[in-house]
Amino acid sequence: MNTTVSSIELFPLRIPRDVPYLGPLEEDNRPNSKGYIVRPGNRTVYPVVDQTLLVKAVASDGTVGWGECFGVVAPQIAKTVLEELLIPFVIGHSPHDVERIYDDLYDLQRVRGHFGGYALDAVAGLDMALWDLRGKLLGQPVWQLLGGLRHERLPVYVSGLPGGTKEERAALGKRWIDKGFSALKFAAVVADEGEIAEIEAIRREVGPAPKILADLHWRYTALEAIGLIERLCDYDLYLAEAPVAPEDLAGQAQVARSVSTRIGLGEEWRTVHEYLPRLQARCMDVIQPEMAHTGITGFRRICELAQPFHCQVMPHATINIGIAQAASLHVAATAANFIMHEYQHTIFDRNKQYIRSTMDCRAGYFKLPDGPGLGTEPTEEVLSFVIDRG
Repeated sequence: MNTTVSSIELFPLRIPRDVPYLGPLEEDNRPNSKGYIVRPGNRTVYPVVDQTLLVKAVASDGTVGWGECFGVVAPQIAKTVLEELLIPFVIGHSPHDVERIYDDLYDLQRVRGHFGGYALDAVAGLDMALWDLRGKLLGQPVWQLLGGLRHERLPVYVSGLPGGTKEERAALGKRWIDKGFSALKFAAVVADEGEIAEIEAIRREVGPAPKILADLHWRYTALEAIGLIERLCDYDLYLAEAPVAPEDLAGQAQVARSVSTRIGLGEEWRTVHEYLPRLQARCMDVIQPEMAHTGITGFRRICELAQPFHCQVMPHATINIGIAQAASLHVAATAANFIMHEYQHTIFDRNKQYIRSTMDCRAGYFKLPDGPGLGTEPTEEVLSFVIDRG
């Protein structure tokens, strides 16, 4: 008897944390009634807790696969998309048809006003769960199903240096370097004295060898970004991420051809259709796909699309409990153009208590999880954080 998907369960989670993502809140910055904030340095909404949406796919033989949607903001929205629209089209199908299912679910929504956003985030988590389920049914890790390992060790950069002052953030960066890491990224949104003062403090503390990346959070016009990045290059900036608005394709291309360091883009894009015109316009040197936006199927297609453009891959890592992180590592380990993975230490180190996995990050490298499928499952404890349970 052929194994099929018999049921899919959803778990929107809200996990409390003492300090919000990216560090302490600025003076007079208070969460709204829903627990969301906007940092003064950008116009993007963030929660003061960790939120995500888990997807549990159960096969007709009882085998279980897990996925994780992008649920940083209002995970209930992707949950509703799955419940009301997508799941009924998946029940009864073979999990081995995961790529066909991905395409079918994308097609469902194309002329319904949603070929991105929460709709694709919903597909991403479901896609991960089906790949995990498929791997478990076959007794193989997902990386094997994707063609085999190219990278047994996955280099990382330490992302985010939370602290009240630039000196505190620089000192934290030095502590990571002392632990054997070789690359750091600071966030412009919390660089309260400006990006130049921030990188100057970090470079002074860590010395000349470590790589320094800067996340500019889409803050600037093309001309502003060019001037700023060239000044940052005086401190040997390795990569500038998201310098201009994500919809400003012409500005992205202008920046990329005008500066003397790498430009990284892509955490907010979900499909090859968003990446292709930017690859053709040479908008970036490095792509930064986010697994919780793309799913495994979309992520792999994006990496393969970037390869003939000689564009390197440095995957993004969003707020998650580790299912999406594991999926990202599985695909990165098979990508010929992979160079480094983001290591969100304030998220990964805090939330790994909520998963069963051998996945770890030490001395500058991620370790792939062992076992079939993704090799990573949530604990019963984390399910106690389900929003509006019962």
